[in-house]
Amino acid sequence: MPKIIHPVAGVVALLTILTFWLSTALSEIFASVSVITTVKTMIPWGFLILIPALMATGGTGFQLGKKMRGPVLAAKKKRMPFIAANGILILIPSALYLSSKAQAGAFDAGFYAVQALELLIGAVNITLLGLNLRDGLIMTGRLRRKAA
Repeated sequence: MPKIIHPVAGVVALLTILTFWLSTALSEIFASVSVITTVKTMIPWGFLILIPALMATGGTGFQLGKKMRGPVLAAKKKRMPFIAANGILILIPSALYLSSKAQAGAFDAGFYAVQALELLIGAVNITLLGLNLRDGLIMTGRLRRKAA
């Protein structure tokens, strides 16, 4: 069962984070203040999908990783603390802060500074999760490694 849950939950988590990031970036560039407010208000509600998906991914990954060894798995394990720390220490608090500021109509320097940080760290996490997805596909044989 973990062999099914892990990749599904991982893809759900990655797509959820990617949706948050794209919604934020596109609304900031192209949309009105009311759309930005809606996006910033809805993102914390998306945690109801994201957090269980990340927990399922981490739990099943830990379980599956007990049986495996190798440099690809080691790389995945090395990335996970950074992904988790970015999410817990920066991204979740930033999303809650930005939601609060947007609902108050306070689009000030503080809002945009935190928004920039959130987009930067979000891009880092998307990259790290994408690398973990790629490595998972390599480990299962669904993707070939490039020759060096």
